[in-house]
Amino acid sequence: MSEDTSFQVSRLQGINRFQSARMRAFWKEMINHLRGKPIELLSFEDIKQRLRLREESYKGMQYVPLEQIVGSVGRYREFTRDFLPKSNNMQERWSRVYAVAESQLGFPPIELYKVGDVYFVRDGNHRVSVARQLGSGSIEAHVTELPTSVEVHPNMSEEDLNNATAYAAFLAESGLERVRPHHQVLKLSERWRYADLMGHIYLHKYVMEKMTGKTVNIEEAAGNWYDNVYRPALTLIQKYDVLQQLEVRTETDLYLWLVDHLRGIREQYGEEAPSRKISHALIDFLSDRKIPVPEELHQEKDDSMILSQTQVIEALQNIPAHEDASALFEANEEENVHL
Repeated sequence: MSEDTSFQVSRLQGINRFQSARMRAFWKEMINHLRGKPIELLSFEDIKQRLRLREESYKGMQYVPLEQIVGSVGRYREFTRDFLPKSNNMQERWSRVYAVAESQLGFPPIELYKVGDVYFVRDGNHRVSVARQLGSGSIEAHVTELPTSVEVHPNMSEEDLNNATAYAAFLAESGLERVRPHHQVLKLSERWRYADLMGHIYLHKYVMEKMTGKTVNIEEAAGNWYDNVYRPALTLIQKYDVLQQLEVRTETDLYLWLVDHLRGIREQYGEEAPSRKISHALIDFLSDRKIPVPEELHQEKDDSMILSQTQVIEALQNIPAHEDASALFEANEEENVHL
């Protein structure tokens, strides 16, 4: 059998495989439409804009797991999330790519963008589709990475993407990703509360300026807040494994609860309030839920303190009008900061 004849035989086989894949895509579209779930690939440009990605770094040739390729640069509407073809017009090209894949040479490497733990096809959508139908586990690709501190994984829902977008906005406004590139992820169950965290940083900035008599930029304030406020509280939360019996909430959720709790006590008792620290708030948190309190926690000595509601309002009134505090003013007027 000549090489040309062999190619034509493979192409005909490819047509059969395409029709089978196209039928599966049709039924998936129907079912997902009834369920109200998206079926198409993710748009690289949409994710790039949402997560505010800027830098690129070529990572060389790699074998990439096909299940981690979830989007495309320009053809995301032409395939389902698992790269089944959505249009009959793709049959000729798809079947030819199939024939090339079945030849001795196989097809050349594709080009991918990497964001977090997922990949987007820059060039080679049909090759990815064919490879998946052939049952391949991975594919050879030139990989260019766009680094991000935001978690991105293959099974993200629209809600997950919205949460990631809110976190990216927080990182961009605070500058935390730049000044603390290896920071621990600040994950919140309710994305609107990133405005609360931003409020903490703006207030921390104001207090730093009052204490030093110098102008402090938002990135410097964010780094100082992370090092001296958030990270020590997180250390206590992790040290005593406080979330072990809480399946839904996150460490950052608990941090906000602890700060709110301390502020509430300060507001209730005013200047007569007993000295209360993050360690005391952790004790209250565990006690309220009838969870045994480790004896060591009673002996903890941390230097945390809390601004009262009155102090917060005063701080807000003294933030210069030119400050970009948009995220802060979206927060509750009873916002507080742990310093």
